[in-house]
Amino acid sequence: MTAQDFTYAEVGATWDADRPDGYRHMRVRTLVGEGPAVMRNATDALMEFWMHRALPARVRASAPRVAPGVSVEVGLGAGPLRLRAPCRVVWTREEEHRAGWAYGTLPGHPAAGEEAFVVHRDESGEVWLTVTAFSRPAGAAGRLAGPLMPVFQRAYARRCGAVLRRLARA
Repeated sequence: MTAQDFTYAEVGATWDADRPDGYRHMRVRTLVGEGPAVMRNATDALMEFWMHRALPARVRASAPRVAPGVSVEVGLGAGPLRLRAPCRVVWTREEEHRAGWAYGTLPGHPAAGEEAFVVHRDESGEVWLTVTAFSRPAGAAGRLAGPLMPVFQRAYARRCGAVLRRLARA
């Protein structure tokens, strides 16, 4: 996997929550629950694509669990309005109190950039999902979406949090 495979140069920048210049930036944080069981459930739901599939989104991945290099295509909508978003996992992290991953955009994605999904348990035991992204329009579909793209991206991130809350408590 090389940087030239992606549609942006700053591959891996979300690892440290960097916000490279020249992009729209987003960070959405959602309380998922509390305690070690919620953390374990949230980690599994995140790392095995359950959260994305429960959005509902069509998710095609080249492996059942995230890992660097895994190809992921997220599909939303139907018919002529169907959104196809090819990506590749650029990093993963799985520790006792923090787990997550990020994917970067590939040719054919309406945006260029990276999005990270990180669940962590803080000192008080609360479990949070943080979705961090940097992106800019790519191709005709991304440019046509214009100012609506960040609105849809934030709604998607909030929906991820709500879905993960439900899955982690189940």
